[in-house]
Amino acid sequence: MGLGARARLFTEALAGPYADRIDLVGFCDVNAHRMAVHNGWLAADHPGREPVPAYAAEDFDLMLRRERVDLVVVCSVDRTHDDYIVRALEAGCDVVTEKPMTTDADRARRILAARQRSGREVRVAFNYRYNPVHSAVRELIAAGEIGEVGSVHFEWLLDLRHGADYFRRWHRDKANSGGLMVHKATHHFDLVNWWLGTEPETVFAQGGLFFYGDEAGARRGLARPYARAHGSPSAEGDPFAVHLADSSVLSALYLDAEGEDGYHRDQNVFGPGVTIEDDMAVLVRYASGASLTYHLTAYAPWEGYRVAFNGSEGRLELLVEESTWLRPEVRTDGASPVMHGAGVGDEAGRTEVLLRRRWERPREVQVPTGEGGHGGGDVRMLQDLFGPHRSTPDPLGRAANATDGARSLVTGLAANESFATGRVVRVRDLLDV
Repeated sequence: MGLGARARLFTEALAGPYADRIDLVGFCDVNAHRMAVHNGWLAADHPGREPVPAYAAEDFDLMLRRERVDLVVVCSVDRTHDDYIVRALEAGCDVVTEKPMTTDADRARRILAARQRSGREVRVAFNYRYNPVHSAVRELIAAGEIGEVGSVHFEWLLDLRHGADYFRRWHRDKANSGGLMVHKATHHFDLVNWWLGTEPETVFAQGGLFFYGDEAGARRGLARPYARAHGSPSAEGDPFAVHLADSSVLSALYLDAEGEDGYHRDQNVFGPGVTIEDDMAVLVRYASGASLTYHLTAYAPWEGYRVAFNGSEGRLELLVEESTWLRPEVRTDGASPVMHGAGVGDEAGRTEVLLRRRWERPREVQVPTGEGGHGGGDVRMLQDLFGPHRSTPDPLGRAANATDGARSLVTGLAANESFATGRVVRVRDLLDV
C-alpha cells in the first residue's frame, strides 16, 4: 500500500530475489499513474512479467479479498499507516510497515489492539538495526565491554541536501508526519531502545523552526517568490530547489502524476505552510536508569551522526560521516535521480567505532561496512523479512514488532508534547507500552 519512492525497495525485492518465495499480487495507491510507473519499472527489469494488478485506495479491502493477500507492505503517508495496518490485520493478513509505525498515540493504540485481536504479526521496517556497525555496537554493549550504561549522547545531522527535502514534501505538515521527532527520529529512538534493551520513561524537549519556513527564509535573505520549483523562473539557480523535470525517476513518479492528486514534490522550503521543527533537543530517562541527550539538526553543512555511551567500565564512541560537504549546484543527471536539492561533495565519509575502557588505551573496533542502502541495512532487513525463516533465533533481536514501533514512537510524541507545554512528559501518560 503506497507506491512512492520508498516502495521501490520492496517491489524490486519481491519481484526479484524473493520472487520464488513470495508472489507480488497487488498494488494499491491513491494515484493510478504511480502504480503504472512501478509496473513499468518491473516490466523493464523482468521482461515478460505480467503487470501487477492495480487497485485504487478505496478498493484496498477488495484487493485483500480478491487477491487472497497474506502479507501487506504499508508505504503510504505516515498519518494513513494505522488505517491500512488495522484493516489488513482484521482481514487476516500479516503486515510490514515503513517507519514510523504511525503518528500519534490514538493510532498506535488502534494498531496494538488490532494486533492483539487478530493474532497476526506486524513488523516495522527499522533497517538501521541491520546496519553492521549498529549491530556491532549492540554486541559490544551486550558483552559488557563498557559495563552498565549510565548515559548516551546522540547527535544526528541532516545536511542541506537531505534535511531540506523534508521541508518541500508532505512531511512539512506535522499532521501528515508527526514532525521529524516522529518521522525521522523514530529510527534513532528505536536504536537506543534496542542498544540498551530498555524503554523510555520521561522526556523533556525543546525545539523550533529555526532555518526553514517563510519567516526564517525572509530574515536571512534566502526566500524566493515561488510556491513550487517546477515552471518557476524564481527557482532557477536556487540550491534549495529540486527540479523534478531534470530526473526521469522524479518526473515519472511525481511530476507526471500531479494531474490525479495535485501533490507537489518540489515545494519551496522557505515558503509558508511549514509546521514541523528543524532544530530539536531531547532529554530522556529510561527504565534502566540511563539517560539520553539527543539533538537533531536539519540544516547542517555535513551529514552524519555521533553517538557516545558512558558506562561503568568505560566509554564507546561511534562516528558516522555520510557526507562531509556539499556543492551548491543542483545536479541534473536523470540516470542518477536527485532526491534532494544539492550535489554531494567529492569527499567520502567515514565510520569509526572507538572503545575506551578504564585504564586502557583507546581501541578502534574494525567493523566492515555493508553494501547498499543504509549501510547495508536494507539488504539485511529484506532478507530477514522475506527470506527463509531462521532455524535459530537472531541473537541480536533485530526484528522489530508493533510494540517496538510504539516504544520508538512514544519518545517523539512525548517530545512534541514537551515542545508545546514546556513540561517533562511521562511517556505512559501518552501510551502505555
